[in-house]
Amino acid sequence: MKPMVQGLLQMLACLLLLVSLDATAKTRAWLDRDNIALGETTTLNIETDTGTAPDYAPLQADFAISGHTSRRQVELGGGKVTSRTLYAVALQPRRQGVLTIPGIAVGGERTNPLPLTVGPGNAATPSQAGADVFLESEPDDDSPYVQQAVGWTVRLYSAVPLVSGQLDQPAPPGVSLTQVGEDLRFDRQIGGRDYSVVERHYLLVPDRSGELEVPGAVFRGRGVSGFFDDLMGRGDSLQAKAPASTLTVQPIPAQAPQPWLPLQGLELRYLATPQSAEAGAAATLTVEAVVDGASASQLPELRLPEVEGAQVFPEPVQTEERWVDGRPQVTLRRQFALVPAQEGTLRIPGPQMAWWDAVAGQARTAELPALALEVSAAANSGPATGISGAPSGTPDGVAGAGPGQGAAANHQPWVIATVVFGLAWLLTLLWGLHRVPATASVPRAVGDPADPGRSQPAADLSGFARSLDHGDFDEVAARLCGLARPPAADIDEARARLADSAQREAVAAMQRARWGGGDGVVARQQLRSAFAAGPQWNESHAPVASSTALLPPLYPPR
Repeated sequence: MKPMVQGLLQMLACLLLLVSLDATAKTRAWLDRDNIALGETTTLNIETDTGTAPDYAPLQADFAISGHTSRRQVELGGGKVTSRTLYAVALQPRRQGVLTIPGIAVGGERTNPLPLTVGPGNAATPSQAGADVFLESEPDDDSPYVQQAVGWTVRLYSAVPLVSGQLDQPAPPGVSLTQVGEDLRFDRQIGGRDYSVVERHYLLVPDRSGELEVPGAVFRGRGVSGFFDDLMGRGDSLQAKAPASTLTVQPIPAQAPQPWLPLQGLELRYLATPQSAEAGAAATLTVEAVVDGASASQLPELRLPEVEGAQVFPEPVQTEERWVDGRPQVTLRRQFALVPAQEGTLRIPGPQMAWWDAVAGQARTAELPALALEVSAAANSGPATGISGAPSGTPDGVAGAGPGQGAAANHQPWVIATVVFGLAWLLTLLWGLHRVPATASVPRAVGDPADPGRSQPAADLSGFARSLDHGDFDEVAARLCGLARPPAADIDEARARLADSAQREAVAAMQRARWGGGDGVVARQQLRSAFAAGPQWNESHAPVASSTALLPPLYPPR
């Protein structure tokens, strides 16, 4: 028996080695700023796992290169060890215009070309220019509306190397002020003097109208001086303060649409639309919203209107946040799987989003045209397929990997599955060799998960609370089912076992929003309010038998 077990272990070790060697080289490049002024620098970042440094020679014709840095990171996960190195270099353009950073050779790979817009040098000279260290701060809009997201930018200029320092931006009363993203670092020439600049971004949201005075940012630090002073940590003391700024906050207009959404711009578009569909099979529709002047947390849920004659399975929203022209910009993408119930013409209403144009001072509505989809009869008479997989995977009839990607991208899961089945077989063999007599009884320990009366662990309740704040409705439903003792088979059973009527209604509102027929923002608020003290269960812990239901469930199980 031992030689057989040893042989199996050797086979599994070989399979694990194949998994660890399956990693393919990945190299990507990006700029920390893609729109700069002549005389400034931008940082080119290149992340690679080739183990080879980039060749910057193609950049020398259009850029002055400085500030070479690199940082290596080793990760263990998914059955393999991954080593990646991040290279960074400062680029100062030699001319203005729209430049293209060419692909950079990294080992046997090449990065993607990147566009860079270089404008004329800044004509305005900061009032404190000439000092060793000075600060400036500015809003992207000095007359915003109440609850409008204002981009607040603070820049620290230093003509001397800094040993240490602390940069703070005090928040005025009646304002939400949150730092956004990481500090940007670049160089700028002012009056013939080179300055190192640290740019920091804040999101400022005023809560009331009227005059609002924002205190200036404050810096305290130390700079490089003599050799022995530096050695003893006694660099020159440096401090600077930006002048205060005054904003005129406008009230919410009486004719503004609700919910109130003041923005600089909003665009909706279809990223992918189905050309045809089959009854009972899923077709995919993808919608994108580009929002200028807000963070993702301020936006309503991106969803489709009710589609008659089809079930709608929305995927979680994909969010990408950036800082553009001194203010936040967010891109939302969401995929919807549509499952027509019958053949014929399926009419899909276009999504809409009402907002307030903070630039023009008027109400607007972003909307997409309705779509007409021709649905053919099901290809076979058997049960319809593709519905259960639509919310989380690629629906039937929709292409997955692109050309040439299928074999390269999907063979690793088969290797992992082989390893898992091999381990399961080995564990079954060992259990059969060492099992105890079936008649032995083991007393149930206090806190055993099978004990329906035990209290909820704090970690489970904490995870449920985080899901209510940040998770999608699928995650909220899964965690709520897991909190029941014994766990509920599905969300309908969990709802039936809740003792509090407000909690049951909140779950029903979530289900309506989850399946495309309700307001997701209102449902999330209702869930937070109803479950603030945790779920309240009926004293009877017996699960609800689905076979006794007089009607089918209101929403299909996921």
